[in-house]
Amino acid sequence: MTDMPPPPAAEAATGPGDPLLPAKLIYGLYAIGYAVAITTLVGVVYAYIARGRHPVLDTHLTFQIRTFWISLLIAVLAVVTMVVGLGFLIWAFLAVWGVIRVLSGFLLAN
Repeated sequence: MTDMPPPPAAEAATGPGDPLLPAKLIYGLYAIGYAVAITTLVGVVYAYIARGRHPVLDTHLTFQIRTFWISLLIAVLAVVTMVVGLGFLIWAFLAVWGVIRVLSGFLLAN
């Protein structure tokens, strides 16, 4: 009969050639990082390595790298201010802020 038309862009993006797969994996590593902190470090290293493959992927990787460094800065601030009790509020803020960034980024990558 006739040849089948190519799949729509949304269908092709979920296949094995998904250019955003590294970003999705890093979001997953960041999410697991709430239980096993070392995966967050693995995620940021992978984000640095995966740069330069696709322009949309690069925006996610930049977002993830910024999330890591800002989180680290806020965590240091929280540890320093634990002495006066303010650090606990900063930790709570960091947890909520981090979850929102990871979930929103993952949803945008899908």
